[in-house]
Amino acid sequence: MIGELMNHLWQSTLFAVAAWLLTIAFRKNRAHIRYWLWLAASLKFLVLFSLLISLGSHLELAPAQKKMATQAVTYTTVQIAQPFPDTFSFVEAAPHSTDWPLIAILGMWVCGFGVISLMRFRTWLRIRAAVRSSTSLAIPGLVEVRSSAGLLEPGVAGLFQPLLLLPEGIVERLTPPQLEAVLAHELCHVRRRDNLTAAIHMVVEALFWFHPLVWWIGVELVKERERACDEDVLRLGSEPQVYAEGILSVCKFYVESPLKCVAGVTGPNLRRRVELIMRNHVGEPLNTWRKLLLATVGVMAVALPVVLGLVTATPSRAQSQAQNTAAVARVFDSASIKPNKAGPVMIKIDFPPDGFTATAVTLQTLIQTAYKQTKYDIGFEDNQISGAPGWVTSEWYDVAAKVDSSVADKLRELNEDCSIDCSKSLAEEQPMLQALLEDRFKLKLHRETKELPVYSLVIAKTGPKLQEAKPGDTYPNGLIGLHGRGAPNLMRIAPGLIIGQAIPVSLLAHALTQKLGDIVVDKTGLKGKYDFTLQWTPEAQASMFKGADGSQGTASLPDSSGPSILAAIQEQLGLRLEPQKAPMEILVIDNVEAPSEN
Repeated sequence: MIGELMNHLWQSTLFAVAAWLLTIAFRKNRAHIRYWLWLAASLKFLVLFSLLISLGSHLELAPAQKKMATQAVTYTTVQIAQPFPDTFSFVEAAPHSTDWPLIAILGMWVCGFGVISLMRFRTWLRIRAAVRSSTSLAIPGLVEVRSSAGLLEPGVAGLFQPLLLLPEGIVERLTPPQLEAVLAHELCHVRRRDNLTAAIHMVVEALFWFHPLVWWIGVELVKERERACDEDVLRLGSEPQVYAEGILSVCKFYVESPLKCVAGVTGPNLRRRVELIMRNHVGEPLNTWRKLLLATVGVMAVALPVVLGLVTATPSRAQSQAQNTAAVARVFDSASIKPNKAGPVMIKIDFPPDGFTATAVTLQTLIQTAYKQTKYDIGFEDNQISGAPGWVTSEWYDVAAKVDSSVADKLRELNEDCSIDCSKSLAEEQPMLQALLEDRFKLKLHRETKELPVYSLVIAKTGPKLQEAKPGDTYPNGLIGLHGRGAPNLMRIAPGLIIGQAIPVSLLAHALTQKLGDIVVDKTGLKGKYDFTLQWTPEAQASMFKGADGSQGTASLPDSSGPSILAAIQEQLGLRLEPQKAPMEILVIDNVEAPSEN
């Protein structure tokens, strides 16, 4: 959340600077143009570019168009627009611990928001009291005109049903031409809806009171709106000298309105305004090129984040299904799927060269196996699979699938080379399993991106303490596999204990995911296989044994006098967990049915 706020403030700051540069470019043109540029800068603080990016992510482009767009919107563009990470870790926090820095920042913001809101509310009460004590005047016009005994300058009060407030006695103190010019100024505020736009900026000031640019924008808005009304009055035919004298008389006898959402006649930088009035300055109208420039900038401000979301979006449902269908070059020649009533007494998943076998597995486990990214990666965690009915995780099945001899020979060759590159074998096996699930379970799914709580597993400052596995080690005194002897690629998971034999860090991250409940993402960059023992103070839970090949059994409860899991990871493995929230890819189940008969 902190990262998203920082990106929003950074984007709004860039937008305000761009608006300022445009006001300089249009300094000789009419003031109402500069006013709307500043107002756009104010409104940007209320509009999240991420919403427009999200809108773009739901649109689709043809592949050729998307390639061209991707080349146009480069990585540099993304880095400039969103330079801050999604989350900030102020301290190393334990799981589900209180984030005191965030609470302190939120408390400071609430205090500032409350002070600003209270100040605005008090001045609004003064304006309301002046309105209630006012009396109606028989002056024809677009709005009702009333006289107030308070020391207020002439001003327009009200957002949606405005009325014109005149200080008591102003009719006698101004000459008729001067009064007419002053009234024309106020009616200009009514036509422009200046009170409404000023109130909107007051909301921006209350929400983003800590940002100095917000207050600068407010000053510029008041300055340009008064100049815009001055120009309108002069264009209507008022004599510059008479109009200037009327403004100076108001300043002499009355005070300026205390509330920004009450558009008055005096305003800031009075000397400069009077000089422009006396010169009969009304500003130049926009020529064709300047109109084209404004239109281009306006379209880009909206279109750029939409295009950014469009070209960086994950493939749509239709695209994902088309890619999956194209990837399935081969299917199993025969497959048997039977319910397993005994339950997960002994779980086993294997890709032998002649097919695929699984014992006592749920459909959720099959989906995770079919869509994992690497040979030793668990794939999508449980909370990365959405929309599935309950039986997907509670019904167990035995699966046996076979391929013809030619395909089996090719898979055997790929598996023999797996020590060098397992991606080739995985690329052949996964599409066949995906096709089997689509055929027998009528599985249809698509991918989405969702922000989830995660832990990043990184290397601690002390460096990794994992022991790299020895090639060919049979582990005679280690964990015992399914064949009754020691073997690599085994992992024991018990309450307060994780032991690994020749295990990649990705499987360690998966084991930690099971213990912590939140996804653990391997960000260590360690590519080898390692031997390790991780022991910490266990929670009261049933112990279990689990091998990397899916086998399960029982294990004794370890010593409960160890450190916490976070401290153990750092002390015993030389690694560290950083709690975050991050966008993660998830699988959304669109349709699934109980398997058809064999």
